[in-house]
Amino acid sequence: MTEDATMVRINLQESDHGKRKNLMDEVLNALRDRLSLEGVSVLRGIAGLGAGGVIHASDMMHFDVDLPLIVEFCCAPKLAEAAIALLVDLVPDGHVVSFPVTRHNRA
Repeated sequence: MTEDATMVRINLQESDHGKRKNLMDEVLNALRDRLSLEGVSVLRGIAGLGAGGVIHASDMMHFDVDLPLIVEFCCAPKLAEAAIALLVDLVPDGHVVSFPVTRHNRA
């Protein structure tokens, strides 16, 4: 059995800060507390291009690297729309993307 869903992805940096705390924590708390979302994952990149084309990469010699983070979740389209409306006020412009997906469930 399949159903339509929406994948939402938020692109952040480890050093991004929200109003009171780490932006990743603020995003996760908002999704949990305001929308009761579950199944949200945070992925930490091993390298990325930051603003101005600066390469951020993890290596053994540097412990202060600002690596990319991706927060993502998949949910019903209407819930995704509500989440996106919440997220665009929290994160930098253009850092929230979404796309339609098909979710596969047991019959």
